[in-house]
Amino acid sequence: MGLVDAPPALPPKWASKPCIMGIDEAGRGPVLGPMVYGCLYCPRTYQKTLSTLNFADSKTLKEEKREELFEDLKADESIGWAVDVIDPRELSAKMLKRSKINLNEISHDSAMGLIHKVLNLGVLLTEVYLDTVGDAEKYRVKLSERFPNIKFVVAKKADSLYPVVSGASIVAKVTRDRALRDWVFGETAEDLHRNFGSGYPGDPQTKKWLEDHKHSVFGFPTLVRFSWGTCTSYSKDFVEVLWEADVTDEDGNGRSSKRQLKLTNVGFTPQKEKTEDTESSEQLLLCCGRSNIFQSAEPHDSSEGNIDTDTDGIPKRTNNIPDCLWI
Repeated sequence: MGLVDAPPALPPKWASKPCIMGIDEAGRGPVLGPMVYGCLYCPRTYQKTLSTLNFADSKTLKEEKREELFEDLKADESIGWAVDVIDPRELSAKMLKRSKINLNEISHDSAMGLIHKVLNLGVLLTEVYLDTVGDAEKYRVKLSERFPNIKFVVAKKADSLYPVVSGASIVAKVTRDRALRDWVFGETAEDLHRNFGSGYPGDPQTKKWLEDHKHSVFGFPTLVRFSWGTCTSYSKDFVEVLWEADVTDEDGNGRSSKRQLKLTNVGFTPQKEKTEDTESSEQLLLCCGRSNIFQSAEPHDSSEGNIDTDTDGIPKRTNNIPDCLWI
């Protein structure tokens, strides 16, 4: 997966006016590809106009219509948007680490990250609308505690109820569709093909692709979310891995001994002492797995991409890129 870089972006001239934001995701359920969180924001006074732009829940629209609407909103000077593209490697690493982070937590963190980023651009957010992830009221309270000056509305089917969320769903869906369509495999196997269907576990074409691309040692290509239950059914065909690890004696005398550890499910973390080397490797993997993209149609200043640290201490790559173009 690659991104075309472009000059970074800062807020448009209307950023100091009270603004609303909608947030939605695409790709929560598939076993293949990234999960994408998208947001759309605009002045509160533009809300009525927004309802005339024919935004709808992206799942109800054909791909051509979604692409058309995405280009329209990108060209609209009264609209800004942003996405957080969460690589399947990051999803797997967080959900399979010793202190596991579940998908709801990852989703919450992504949504809050988008809010932080837009606020940091200088946009005066006063209202944010989101779809339910987990318990709606607990989610609303969590958001309100983090951002006390913003009114939050958390509702089921928010992408069907609020045009600003419908617009966000288009941003997220088009971004994920492009990511899958133009996915660049890091693996070099000659028999890799792209006939993976929708990426959902129940899709026969996706199942066949997984069967065709499983590897007895390496598991699957990095397009696959190893943390999904779909992958565990293939573990019987994987090679059992045994290795020795240094373990500190329980009596605390500082002596080290060796014991054998076993890994039967490729991609699943065994009970092993975390060393400085393994920790830095994990951070490097995740550092390469996250892209943040921001856009509004107004002129902007430039700012450098940076590395942010999540609450769990794992850094993620943040690139302020003003357009969502995939190579």
